[in-house]
Amino acid sequence: MTTDASDTAERVGLVTVAYRSEGVLPGLLASLPGAISEPYATVIADNLPSEGEARALAESHGATYIPLAHNPGYGGAVNAAVSALPSGVEWIVVTNPDVEFRAGSIDALLATGDADERIGAVGPAVENSDGTVYPSARAIPSLRTGIGHALFADVWKSNPWTAAYRDGAAVSGGRRDVGWLSGSCLIVRRSAFERIGGFDEGYFMYFEDVDLGHRLGRAGFRSVYEPAARALHTGAHSTGAESARMVRAHHDSAKRFLRGKYRAWYLWPVRAVLTAGLSLRSAVMTRTIGRQD
Repeated sequence: MTTDASDTAERVGLVTVAYRSEGVLPGLLASLPGAISEPYATVIADNLPSEGEARALAESHGATYIPLAHNPGYGGAVNAAVSALPSGVEWIVVTNPDVEFRAGSIDALLATGDADERIGAVGPAVENSDGTVYPSARAIPSLRTGIGHALFADVWKSNPWTAAYRDGAAVSGGRRDVGWLSGSCLIVRRSAFERIGGFDEGYFMYFEDVDLGHRLGRAGFRSVYEPAARALHTGAHSTGAESARMVRAHHDSAKRFLRGKYRAWYLWPVRAVLTAGLSLRSAVMTRTIGRQD
């Protein structure tokens, strides 16, 4: 059952971020009782509290509602929601509002995470609406795979760099360690989350989950893909109408991540080349979208 976040009995807390999400939040909230068998706290952070009915939905399900004064992006809103969880919460379920958990899925994620204190995050198999499985568990992009994926992902679907970046067998294989897990749906050990400072709020959207997995790994924590747990992700309901803007945001976040990963002074030529390449790719994709509108 769900409870108010002021109750300190729960060791599990679920956080989600609303943004014109009243059409999908009911599905998420309705899926929770069948996904977890222990008490849990729920917090909904709203990035657009002036619109929609997120407050009413939160109150009707006993969740804590946090209207944010400005839109800090996904990671910033998650951090705000986590700060409102009871102090006794050990595991944080981070999920998009347009996710529906399959029966027993959160229990399965918790069982995997509880098996080893070095595990900092666990993610499920994420299903698309058409029944396919999204590659939600991937390797941290290296210089080679990052460039290859960026250049060829849209024109050569089976290229080896994209396969390596998506950590190939993570879709069809069993439980395994991966570099990072999709921020659309995962659980994070709270002590690990707080140790690394939560999500980097410098990312407005995109790549905040790649960065989280990278920093968890650098801090000595494992990220584990657990396909025995499954969740349905119905789609990007809040951003679908702003595709050109989202392309630019995605590439800006990619630049930030790569600048951080290759931040040593002697790697400035690498940073310069990657930044130029990403800027060019963003411009081409944005122009293509403009012609299609």
